[in-house]
Amino acid sequence: GKPGAVHTTFTLYLPEVAPQPAQDPASRFEHEAFPLGSGQCVLVVEDNIEVGRFATQILEDLGYRTTWVVNAEEALEKLGSDGSGFDVVFSDVVMPGMGGLEMAKLLQRRLPALPVVLTSGYSHVLAQEGVTKFELLHKPYSADQLGRTLSHIVRQRPPD
Repeated sequence: GKPGAVHTTFTLYLPEVAPQPAQDPASRFEHEAFPLGSGQCVLVVEDNIEVGRFATQILEDLGYRTTWVVNAEEALEKLGSDGSGFDVVFSDVVMPGMGGLEMAKLLQRRLPALPVVLTSGYSHVLAQEGVTKFELLHKPYSADQLGRTLSHIVRQRPPD
C-alpha cells in the first residue's frame, strides 16, 4: 500500500434485495490489506436464500470457490466420506433439520482435518456447550470479518 494510506473498515449488512453485482468485484478490495483466497473450495451451508447469496458472493469476490447447499443433510452428502476436495465448511448454526453444531461435531469425527466455521445471529445459541471448539462468526458479519476468519483457518491447514 501507499505510505500514509488510511485503513478503513466497512461492514456489510444483509441486503433486503438481491445486490447488484459490482462492475469489478476485485477493485473494491485492492486498497485493503485484505486476506484473499486462492481458489480454495468452501462449502456454504445456509437455509436462508438471501444470506446464502450474500455469503457466496463475498467468498467468490475474495477468491474462493463456493458450493452452496441449504441444509446439513445435503452438506454431508456433498462431502461424502472423504471431504470431496473441500477446504472448509462455512455453516449457519440454526437450520431446519440437523443444526450446524450437530453437523460440525459429526464432521469433526468423520473428517477431522476439515475445518468448520459456524455463524449465527443468535448469541445465546453460540454460548451453548461445545460451540467453543469451532471458529465462530456472529451475524451480521462483514466481508472483512469473513475474509479474515477463513484465511486464518485455511492457512492453518497443513499442506497435503
